[in-house]
Amino acid sequence: MTLPVVSVSMKKKKPSLVLTLSSAGILIGGGIAAYWLLTQGQSWSRNLPVGANIIPQDALFTVSLTTDRTQWQKLREFGTKETQTELDKNLVQLRDRFLTSNGYDFQKDISPWVGEQVTIAILNPETTKPTSKPVASDSDTTTNINQKSMVVVLPIKNPEQAKNILAQPRNPKADKWINRTYEGIDIKETNLPSGENLSAAVIDQHFLVITDNPKNTERAIQAYKNKTALATSAGFTDNFPKIATSQPFAQFYINIPSSAKIAAASENRHLPAQVLAQLQNNQGLAGSISLESQGIRIKGISWLNPNSQRTLRVENKAGNMPKLVPPETLMMLSGGNLQQLWTDYVSTSQGNPLSPIPPEQLKAGVKSLTTLDFEQDLLSWMGDEFSVSVIPNHSTDTLSDNFRASLVFMVQASDRTRAETSLTKLDEVMKTQYQFQIQQTTVAGKPVVNWIGPLGTLTASHGWLDGDIAFLAVGAPISDKIIPKLNNTLANTPLFQQTVPSEPNPTNGQFFLDVERADQNFPLPTLLPNQKIFLNATRSIGITSAIDDSRSNRYDIFLALKKAGNLSSSSSQESGK
Repeated sequence: MTLPVVSVSMKKKKPSLVLTLSSAGILIGGGIAAYWLLTQGQSWSRNLPVGANIIPQDALFTVSLTTDRTQWQKLREFGTKETQTELDKNLVQLRDRFLTSNGYDFQKDISPWVGEQVTIAILNPETTKPTSKPVASDSDTTTNINQKSMVVVLPIKNPEQAKNILAQPRNPKADKWINRTYEGIDIKETNLPSGENLSAAVIDQHFLVITDNPKNTERAIQAYKNKTALATSAGFTDNFPKIATSQPFAQFYINIPSSAKIAAASENRHLPAQVLAQLQNNQGLAGSISLESQGIRIKGISWLNPNSQRTLRVENKAGNMPKLVPPETLMMLSGGNLQQLWTDYVSTSQGNPLSPIPPEQLKAGVKSLTTLDFEQDLLSWMGDEFSVSVIPNHSTDTLSDNFRASLVFMVQASDRTRAETSLTKLDEVMKTQYQFQIQQTTVAGKPVVNWIGPLGTLTASHGWLDGDIAFLAVGAPISDKIIPKLNNTLANTPLFQQTVPSEPNPTNGQFFLDVERADQNFPLPTLLPNQKIFLNATRSIGITSAIDDSRSNRYDIFLALKKAGNLSSSSSQESGK
């Protein structure tokens, strides 16, 4: 299963809208980052976010949010008191940045005339030529990173009522609007000593564009006039409609090449030129977020740069592994082709300091520990579906108390003879190098090899399931839970079926995590800020992925959330959401 990772680092003078939205996004699934059904019968424009024909195509990030108060109230039904407090805090920042600080109230001044969604974009900061003598670097330009790079696009549903917002400034420090014209479009601006100047323009009579930097208003007008907006960027109109849903809570887009350049220019995280070149193969990541009765669904897609030489291998042949593990399984990650996954990892990890483990280091580690060649002895027969699962230990056998769970690896062997040869080599290494006892036994009539540690503890087992599926279980003994053909499996448990999306089908990978039980029994690695707050509000997480075509990946993510009910008061209601 291929999951995209985008890392953007920007200088920060104060809480930025990016952080505001990403923090709120943690409560509904992230930035972090789903699959969709192809929407039929809708017009082309309705399948794109509001402002797609206005926001410059090199924008780093955009998010379109619903203006429907009912949906915002529905969001507040999920989670815990802590998650609701976090949501309120971030909405206060959003409200104060663009409304309260400029004298506006959403419910009174915006809601009567605004359309179904508003879009907020973080623009790619303009680059400037260095004035000093050039020095050796990966680029001949310096990025002027600042926090004044935002554009807000509000669709006008009622033009007459919209005129009221532009009648005169509401900020008590601004006496009147400063009027000017750019490219035939009227612009109204304030000029405040603080530098937090408001700039507004009506484009195409249907959109009010607001920025806190007059130059960004000009950039939006240029994008609209010259047709250099998101709607004309590579792959945008081909891929975004694929994740269109009816009445989404939010839609987002990340420009991967522009984000990579920002990361490369950051003082805190400098990316070498070869890594930047690799990221240029990717173009965009987009998603649509919907609220459902039991949680939040994110339908997403990522696509390659049309000029990239890299292509994706369209091979979706996963989906069987959840039927091979018991219903008490806490976590399961499956994929369609381990060989291909490794090939992709190598191509994107070489020279990348952000890779968790450099490929050569991993190969050397396997060689040192087992004497086996990772690619020739192991990956050579792992070209089909595989999975990694965590199965808890519920055995009453006192010899099993050494381990609380078993880590189980399964793979369908494409060459069973070669696989058996490799496993025999591995047994010999464990016997001669680590003094393990190799015990031959049978479970449900099938041969199983146990590794017994020097202290007499059963440490690992391996064997075969039907269909040439090899398994290796490390930790608690669970051979008796997976070898007999199971009538009740993870795949047919209500929680799995409610959590893991059934589409797209066929799939090249799935992920399932029973957050409640896993968090109670095992410490989960910290991957997100305020992760504990988020996990306390989550019941389970499910992901299904597929290769859509040779240039795009699809993702469908579902977050099953606890219900908290509505609190009596909130800043989100105060801000009109």
